[in-house]
Amino acid sequence: MNEDFNINELPSNFDIKSFVFKVLNYWPLFIVALAIGFSVAYYQNARKQNIYSLDSLISVENDQNPFFTSNTSISFNYGGVTDKVQTVITSLKTRNHNEKVVDSLQYYKQYLTQGKYWMNEVYNNAPFKFELDKSRPQILGKLISIKFISNDTFEVSVNFESENGTGQIYSTKEKLGLALPQEPFFKMFKVGEVISTPFFNGKIVLRDNSEASINEEYFINFLNFDSVVNNYKNSLKVETRPKGSSVLSLSLRGTNKSKIVDYLNATVEILQKSQLERKNLYATNTIQFINDRMDIVGEDLKNVEDELNKFRSQNKVFNIDEESNRVSEQLKEYEVMENDLNSKITYLNSLQTYLETKTDYTKIAAPTSVGIEEANIVGSVQRIIDLSIARQKLEYTTRETSEQFKNIDRQIDAEKNVLLETLRQTKNIFSDQLNTLKSRMGSLESTLSKLPKDQQDFLKIQRRFNLSEEVFNVFQTKRSEAEVVKAANVSDINVIDEAKDIGGGLVGPNKRLNYLIALFTGILIPFIIIIIIAFFDNSIHNVQDIERLSKVPVLGVVGKYRSEGSLAVYNSPKSAISEAFRAIRSSLKFIYKTQKVKGTKTVMVTSSISGEGKTFCAINIATVFALTNKKTVLVGLDLRKPKISKDFNLKNEVGVVDYLIGSKSIDDVVQSTHVDNLDIILSGSIPPNPSELLMSDKMDVFIDKLKEKYDIIVLDTPPLGLVTDAIELVEYADATIYLVRQNYTKKDMLAVINDKYKKGEVKNISFVLNYYTHKKRQGYGYGYGYGYGYHDNEKDKNLLSRITSILKRKT
Repeated sequence: MNEDFNINELPSNFDIKSFVFKVLNYWPLFIVALAIGFSVAYYQNARKQNIYSLDSLISVENDQNPFFTSNTSISFNYGGVTDKVQTVITSLKTRNHNEKVVDSLQYYKQYLTQGKYWMNEVYNNAPFKFELDKSRPQILGKLISIKFISNDTFEVSVNFESENGTGQIYSTKEKLGLALPQEPFFKMFKVGEVISTPFFNGKIVLRDNSEASINEEYFINFLNFDSVVNNYKNSLKVETRPKGSSVLSLSLRGTNKSKIVDYLNATVEILQKSQLERKNLYATNTIQFINDRMDIVGEDLKNVEDELNKFRSQNKVFNIDEESNRVSEQLKEYEVMENDLNSKITYLNSLQTYLETKTDYTKIAAPTSVGIEEANIVGSVQRIIDLSIARQKLEYTTRETSEQFKNIDRQIDAEKNVLLETLRQTKNIFSDQLNTLKSRMGSLESTLSKLPKDQQDFLKIQRRFNLSEEVFNVFQTKRSEAEVVKAANVSDINVIDEAKDIGGGLVGPNKRLNYLIALFTGILIPFIIIIIIAFFDNSIHNVQDIERLSKVPVLGVVGKYRSEGSLAVYNSPKSAISEAFRAIRSSLKFIYKTQKVKGTKTVMVTSSISGEGKTFCAINIATVFALTNKKTVLVGLDLRKPKISKDFNLKNEVGVVDYLIGSKSIDDVVQSTHVDNLDIILSGSIPPNPSELLMSDKMDVFIDKLKEKYDIIVLDTPPLGLVTDAIELVEYADATIYLVRQNYTKKDMLAVINDKYKKGEVKNISFVLNYYTHKKRQGYGYGYGYGYGYHDNEKDKNLLSRITSILKRKT
């Protein structure tokens, strides 16, 4: 039948049911992993501070100034080349914006109390506040203890661990090294008294409607300004809601809800101010330009007025004819027009110089401030200012070398080139108008030159006064218009829902999630470990493993023998071990009967490697046959590592080797034992050529003589997987037992016996699973009769009896 043997016909090596039982057998690992997981989850839930998340809603509008009318001589526009909503989002995430918020709230200063597991930040709940001197350094990262001993007296104490520290001057944000006292600092101060130390500068004052908490300890801690700004900058989340709309949701997480509320509201307030300032930038620049011009015109008006008054006081009043007055009035109008054209040309020259020499174009005054209404000039100036503002915003979030900068710079250059060409053409037009005007003025002045000298001087002074007065009034009107427009401007940022603590907002730690994660990891990690163990586990654990790996039948299972020595059947005839060997004996009888073996029966015991229990099983198989009154001989044929002698208290002085080399007869090497009907032949001295001895003709004679004398011959042979000796002895065996030891024999070791079985080199071979320890969840039913080996004779004993039995064995 072994000619039909095919290793590919073997069932899969993976047994789901066995794997499930393996997993269940590792239940202590799951208990430990779950305990650790839930301990960590408890730590997360009980020992970590609560994390809150609050938000506010704002909208980005495009509010138009109600004073923008067709009659307004100064027009202003606000708008960017990029999407206004995206511009606002970018502004909120800039470092510059968050620096303003942190500085306004002084979030680099903390008020703390000692909690059970951590330092609690009490923020505005502290009964006092520290008004720090921003021009002097404050030590960073060192807890400064504040303890009130009366309503107006407190003590400041600090323990320094080193002589050097780092301080920061919050007015300039400069950090510098501090020399600290070598001794712990301790000093009493009064409320409102200025505190001046190398590391702590300012004064403590009580909050409104607060009283000092006597003997309660508070701490003040100063943080690095840049780190605080960076933390809030990265933590602030800005999203459109719904996506793509002009409504923005601002959210922030932290451990103190009051601080979150104040930060969100402050960031919106500062955003509104900065947006309004940017919206008013054009008007502000124009007002400043007008003020500068009015200072010059006002000074000229005062000088002319003084000159006119002086002339009147020094000269008599005279009459000027109507025609001269008309000519003088016409000349005054021309002079007003001349002054207007000169102002425009001066503005255009100034603007041209500014564009050619400056790079910051956000400070350009409105062309309409000097009466320039040309749409090309007004529009170009506005677009250049808008592009410059957009470029400034990018400086906080984008590298200078980025493509965005290059794109904006290209747009500015293009717009500037167009504007410069427009300025040159406009100046030419104004110059032509000015020349024409001067020609007309020269004609009128020649008419007035016919008047007496004093009348001419009077009319000139009067015209200059009227001209300066009219120009001053024009500028005053334009400034008033600009101020009205600026005052009427409103921010495009509208608060829909300001941040407010209305309860809730808790987002962490997520206690339920933490416990679910603990449960999941407590199961998953041991499961992965078991999979890894199973993957790398190459040992044979049960009969099912053998049956999956080989077509060689299983003869029986022998349990773990816990007593000393190998005479299990003789010493414990009623034990489960003895029953297992009796079952093996019955199976061997069946094999002999099937094979129609007459007379003496031989059984050979071998295995893959040393240590699998060949000698133990050989001794007990021989014993179990001897106890049935069968004359039995146990032959030690493991010539390399003989072991039988120790169990029978015999000396391995003579044996098989002595017979095979011809120095002793059969009777000389046979030794009796204390077991009735059981004789033993030891291996004798270790020869240099065991294989050759076992292959000699003497071996045939040796076996034949034993058959004449005994009913059962048990051959204890060397491991078949290591040496060839056992193969040579197969021909003498009517049945071969191949030992497999639980958790010791490797699965791939069965490949050798499978190969030999397939080739027919071994016949009538059967496996015996040795040293088997039954696990409760491995209960299987088999028809071989080796189920006895699954149990120990102590199974039914109670716990106390089992412990007592174990202690007796130890002693």
